[in-house]
Amino acid sequence: MFAISPSIDVRNEPVRGYAPGSPERDSLRAALAAMAGDRIELPLVIGGKPVTTGRLEAAISPHDHAHVLADAHLAGADEVGQAIAAAKAAWHDWSRTPWEARARIFLKAADLVSGPWRDRLNAATMLGQSKTAPQAEIDSAAELADYFRFNVSFMLRIYGEQPLSSEGVWNRLDYRPLEGFIYAITPFNFTAIAGNLPAAPALMGNVVVWKPSATAKYSAHFVMALLREAGLPDGVINLIYGDAAATSAQILADPELAGIHFTGSTGVFDAILRDVAGRKYRNYPRIVGETGGKNFTLAHPSADIAALATAIIRGGYEYQGQKCSATSRVYAPRSLWPALRDRLVADIETIRVGDVADFTNFMGAVIDEKSWHKQAAAREAAERSASETLIAGGVPDMRVGYFVPPTLIETSDPASRFMTEEFFGPIVTAFVYEDDAFEAMLDTIDKGSAYGLTGSIFARDAGAIATALDRLRHTAGNVYVNDKSAGAVVGQQPFGGARASGTNDKAGSMWNLARWISPRTIKENFAPPTDYRYPAMRADRG
Repeated sequence: MFAISPSIDVRNEPVRGYAPGSPERDSLRAALAAMAGDRIELPLVIGGKPVTTGRLEAAISPHDHAHVLADAHLAGADEVGQAIAAAKAAWHDWSRTPWEARARIFLKAADLVSGPWRDRLNAATMLGQSKTAPQAEIDSAAELADYFRFNVSFMLRIYGEQPLSSEGVWNRLDYRPLEGFIYAITPFNFTAIAGNLPAAPALMGNVVVWKPSATAKYSAHFVMALLREAGLPDGVINLIYGDAAATSAQILADPELAGIHFTGSTGVFDAILRDVAGRKYRNYPRIVGETGGKNFTLAHPSADIAALATAIIRGGYEYQGQKCSATSRVYAPRSLWPALRDRLVADIETIRVGDVADFTNFMGAVIDEKSWHKQAAAREAAERSASETLIAGGVPDMRVGYFVPPTLIETSDPASRFMTEEFFGPIVTAFVYEDDAFEAMLDTIDKGSAYGLTGSIFARDAGAIATALDRLRHTAGNVYVNDKSAGAVVGQQPFGGARASGTNDKAGSMWNLARWISPRTIKENFAPPTDYRYPAMRADRG
């Protein structure tokens, strides 16, 4: 009877098209030109203040690796210690800040993303992470704004969840932030994820030390500046660049570490878990991790070939296959394979790869030289393999940028490394099965990879869809029917997987935000008893 259920009406941010002649196309091009021509410095942000160290590391454009966008100041042990101290100093006031004041900051940030900061964030993501205009718009504009707005709505849904109160008693839950600080470790591939991982705990009243990927320092700088303009108080989120291993070792050793919000590789997450397990903390840290994937597309003989081919092309090659959810293994029935293969090859031959400032390009460059060598080595291994056939794909070239063309491989071995290993690049491998082995393929898919992130099922046969959904229930945290395996939208498809793909705490939902609070139950008795005796203790009459 006393529960308060505040709410906010939210809608997904509309995605702009950037068609020729559109105002948004001209505006984005102007931002790209201006920012590409301005080499800036990226200071650390500790306690709300810019901190320079003189230890510099260049931020470059992957599609033009000779082009230096910025010089980032790297943190050493002293600066990491200062960031931890600044977060701890901010905890007292921020953890007691009313939800309305916290919500206001992130709602304002969302409106800044939607409006005056849109071109800046998109251009930073295009230049620094080699995303095309459509991919940047989906990510650093629409998805980032969605995270900020929807998280406020999710927070209020959590706060509205209150216990029953009996006559004369008021029961309530106090949703406290965690005691200590959060360590946010963010990836290169999504500016929105990089913004959400520190912002989601901060919205819930926590303080954060944020370490972005070394290859996404440039866009992280602008996200931090955006949050500062939105009114984020000093010390609530502290941004540091630097050596990942040394920074993590120092932060994980702090007894007041309260949680880790991570997106990155499975190997790094495993190392973090081992480190945390061997230490003593004031509270058990909350650990939320989204890691790798070896995402499947399964085609039933009844699948529509045009829709299937489009999903494979978009799912496998958009953003150079550098999405945790990217399609990388395909299971196709023999009756469909010749037509599907020809359609895929024809589409791949039309894909343009190059500078993302050229809006006619479908793909940019992979993120860095290390990734380029990994993709090139995989392609060479496929050419040498007895069980793999290279169906389509040109030769990788890194003379100007780290360019890897879209690559399609056919394998005769469903247990091949090309069907089990994550390359995180534009490599898709197909295994062709006999039409009557559809159900056998379900076991192959389920057991064929250590990961459990995303997958897609293509069929017009409703029975086949139902069977696949049932048998693949634990194979993927996000499953798509007659759609590509990538493209989760905040508020529509909460994102995350299990097994080697992470803790499945579903970014873009209230379930993720619930990890950053520690509820306290309060019972208030308005008419407390004044006699310890219960009625049953009275003596029987006469």
